[in-house]
Amino acid sequence: ELIAANFPDHGILGEEHGRERIEAEFVWVLDPIDGTKAFITGRPLFGTLIAVAYQGRPLLGLIDQSVLQERWVGHDGAGAAWNGRPIAVRPCPRLEDAVLFATSPAMFGTEPEARAFARVQASVRLPMFGGDCYAYGLLAMGFADLIVEASLQPYDFMALAPVIAGAGGRITDWRGRPLQLDSAGQVIAAGDPRIHDAACGLLAEAAASA
Repeated sequence: ELIAANFPDHGILGEEHGRERIEAEFVWVLDPIDGTKAFITGRPLFGTLIAVAYQGRPLLGLIDQSVLQERWVGHDGAGAAWNGRPIAVRPCPRLEDAVLFATSPAMFGTEPEARAFARVQASVRLPMFGGDCYAYGLLAMGFADLIVEASLQPYDFMALAPVIAGAGGRITDWRGRPLQLDSAGQVIAAGDPRIHDAACGLLAEAAASA
């Protein structure tokens, strides 16, 4: 209602709201609770995601974790912040030294995706599961190095992209292409472009079949 009142020409894409004028130049992408399974099981790893897309590309992103009172805001080209403090990713040149996050192994629904993710998982120092959107905030702050996920919808990833990019990281689909409203849902984020490229190489077979 606030968006419609203040920006009547803007579009809205929401997990609960549906699609409204998504062909507009500016589109708001909303996910009231990203990480529903974490929410219903009492783990404070869920979050509210709000993004503004311009011509289909994510421009501004917000991750808000209400229980822990943590908020990440990012703008590609203009930095990222956690609770108002500037944040940045950390260097990690080698995949074998990386901390990897993925929300669940079950999200890799096709056999090529599962095989590709298994190759990445076997190549890193520490794989971790169950982070949802919170993992992207940790990566943007330098606590993790790599995130590989699949089966995502635009409202799952559009707000994350400006936070990662604003913190100096790289976030794309598995083919290395920038994320946009019509991306397929295979997402890779990395703090260091060297491990982004290395992981994309391991994911190439599954990316080609998407």
